[in-house]
Amino acid sequence: MSDGRGPGGSGRRGEPGRPEREPGGRGRPEGGGPGPRRDTHGRERNRGGRGPRQFSGQAPSQRSRAADPARLVAFEVLRAVSRDDAYANLVMPQSIRRHRLDRRDAAFATELAYGALRGQGTYDAILALNVDRPLSQLDPAVLDVLRLGAHQLLAMRVPPHAALNQTVALTRAVVGAGPSSLVNAVLRRVSARTADEWLAELTAAQPDATERDALAYAHPAWIVRALRQSLAAHGRPVEEITELLDADNAAPVVNLVALPGLGRLEEALDAGAQPGDLVEDSALSGGGDLGRLPAVREGTLRVQDVGSQLVARAVAAAPLHRAEDVPAGASRPAERWLDVCAGPGGKAALLGALAAEQGATLLANEVAPHRAELVRKALAPVPDSVWEVRTGDGRDLGREYPGRFDRVVVDAPCTGLGALRRRPESRWRRSPSDLAELGPLQRALLDAAIDAAVPGGVVGYITCSPHPAETTVVVADALKRRHDIELLDAGAALDAVALRPLGAGHDGTAQLWPHVHSTDAMFLALFRKLPAATPSKET
Repeated sequence: MSDGRGPGGSGRRGEPGRPEREPGGRGRPEGGGPGPRRDTHGRERNRGGRGPRQFSGQAPSQRSRAADPARLVAFEVLRAVSRDDAYANLVMPQSIRRHRLDRRDAAFATELAYGALRGQGTYDAILALNVDRPLSQLDPAVLDVLRLGAHQLLAMRVPPHAALNQTVALTRAVVGAGPSSLVNAVLRRVSARTADEWLAELTAAQPDATERDALAYAHPAWIVRALRQSLAAHGRPVEEITELLDADNAAPVVNLVALPGLGRLEEALDAGAQPGDLVEDSALSGGGDLGRLPAVREGTLRVQDVGSQLVARAVAAAPLHRAEDVPAGASRPAERWLDVCAGPGGKAALLGALAAEQGATLLANEVAPHRAELVRKALAPVPDSVWEVRTGDGRDLGREYPGRFDRVVVDAPCTGLGALRRRPESRWRRSPSDLAELGPLQRALLDAAIDAAVPGGVVGYITCSPHPAETTVVVADALKRRHDIELLDAGAALDAVALRPLGAGHDGTAQLWPHVHSTDAMFLALFRKLPAATPSKET
């Protein structure tokens, strides 16, 4: 029995509302008019002359009862996310290795799990129309199976009969024979319409444009509002909101960085990656098991979003001091750099390599001991004379190391709204209350970073979020409260390290965007610590 993947590889992610067809015309028909009429119990009636529905031609006794390994991996990821609050990007590789999936099946499992997680809100709304009880009353494992089935039916090139047969088999294997009947019935109802038709029904009853976008693009309504506000705050047209939401739902290309002076891109390029067009020493990969590459195992070639590479390089390259503050012919000792929130170590590794090239040293700080170990592992390829890892609260650094560092990076804890395409589950975990809880921490870490900087030193404030409450408002508050800093042109600093102009600057800060730059939505503000003799600003 075919699992719907065929000889050509796994299904590809479709957009919510844009179901894809199986090559050769085997998939769901496009269009097709109104959905079937049903009675109050959800049973189809009055089929008239439309002919028999095409599902599996097999008798129940002949249908699959063992779980397909790729779908089992996807199920394990969804269960870990919903039951254990795990991160999909950490669980997925472990599950793939445990079940020994080949490249084709691993790609299918990844698309299935990530697609179901991204589209969860929309799929739940569709499922709610086809289940005879509130979704909260379903066994959580059954709900996860239904989400996987809905994604296959509505957004992957999997024939309906294969999606139904394999999802029911998965249910029998991981939940039990009893629930498999419910899963079969519900998914048959879901398969009766295309994603476009389901969305038309859902949005027709919703007068609010934000709520309609939330359903159509599978984002919580508060995030849609927040991203619209973010576009305006950073000088982008609010009409780009649908492009931004669409970019959040696209499967991201794997970004690679060769640590400067330590790593090379040749292995990745030989494996099919393409050179990056935004920043040097970067490449873009279609995926596969990159862990097999020796350079990746050694840590000199790393997976890191291009946006993260750009902001780290911008801080490392920003000019120290103002020209009038540096005497002619003056020389300075080796620079000292500080990474305030270094875990899990991606930026720290790049900063360490750049520091080694420039004859600088790096202190990488991380509050959580287990994450501090990850930082040490990430920095291992860099000569150990260059770096040191400190385990402690970053808010204490200004008091313990006052005026010590030439360059300070604050990659502050944030909501992560800029990385929704890479962390598909995070959009359903976050809430507006997170902004209020994170705000004081972000401000305290920035204050500590400024206190730890030498006069003339540069402080980079970075978030993986475009939300004004985590970006421009924090910057404005710092400039208002403190009299010992000035804002540098972060947009110009990014352009100085990029391979082409980015146009990311606005009012002195810089914001990258998935739909514009094909990066995570990284924010950067650059401050220079003023000499003590600089007159204070009036309050």
